[in-house]
Amino acid sequence: MMISLDQARLMIDVARKAGHEMGLKPLSVAVLDAGGHLLAFEREDGASPGRFEIARGKAYGAVMLGMPGSALQARAEQQPYFIAAVNGAYDGKLIPVPGGVLVMQGDNVVGAVGVTGDTSDNDAAVAVAGIEAAGFAAKA
Repeated sequence: MMISLDQARLMIDVARKAGHEMGLKPLSVAVLDAGGHLLAFEREDGASPGRFEIARGKAYGAVMLGMPGSALQARAEQQPYFIAAVNGAYDGKLIPVPGGVLVMQGDNVVGAVGVTGDTSDNDAAVAVAGIEAAGFAAKA
């Protein structure tokens, strides 16, 4: 199973709408496929221009290690040298905090969504909403 472009766009739309309903700060949302390649990205008006790299980094770390951002953060706290080494191996593209959410089809990782702009926990919550709206399971 793959994430289609229409599904990626739906994930972004629903995540943004959930953010508006929650009164969050302007969000940036990236959707990656299972290989870590960008499928879609949007940065809301008012979001800082550097948010692309953060949203992509949250999703990239999740999909490349098969662990959601919350698990990556815990791992970074317990084994900072491991996360630093992995981040070096991935050319510094890893952002190990909540907001990187795995897109699951059964037991298979088919991609990840990265959201940035508000608190990491709120970012993760709207990512989950987008993923589930597109018919996938989310692992935050």
